[in-house]
Amino acid sequence: MANTKSAKKAIRVIAKKTAVNKDRRSRMRTFVRKVEEALASGDKTAAQEALRAAQPEIMRAAQKGVIHKNTASRKVSRFTQRVKALS
Repeated sequence: MANTKSAKKAIRVIAKKTAVNKDRRSRMRTFVRKVEEALASGDKTAAQEALRAAQPEIMRAAQKGVIHKNTASRKVSRFTQRVKALS
């Protein structure tokens, strides 16, 4: 348990940041899931639209430190390849 005033404040700050990051990660995962579902359905236009919506969310998560920059780039790249592969 925190004893000092600053340690107690640090706990509050960490709790807030954790909640914000959790929301950001959840939002990103929702967009990723929509892309996955569109790819699974085989609908190229739906997959393109889902990817167009998901890409900024993924990159924003990386910019905010929720995921690593390279992880975000890898996700976007792989989704783009999979969307292009749809006929």
